[in-house]
Amino acid sequence: MKRQLYEYLEQVVDHFPKYHIKSLIEGFNAKFGGEDIFKPTIWNCSLHQDSNDNGVRTVKFDTQKI
Repeated sequence: MKRQLYEYLEQVVDHFPKYHIKSLIEGFNAKFGGEDIFKPTIWNCSLHQDSNDNGVRTVKFDTQKI
């Protein structure tokens, strides 16, 4: 179900003009951790030590096809 949601969101976002910034951070019960791989994206602004699955999916979604 999560995979289908993110696939649908990607289809919708693909219709946005390329100069818009894609950012999806609300909801989804996402927790963004302080893992080094995410520091270029979320810097040191995390309240959590580790990301959960929804956090990982959201960061990947936000950073692809920019």
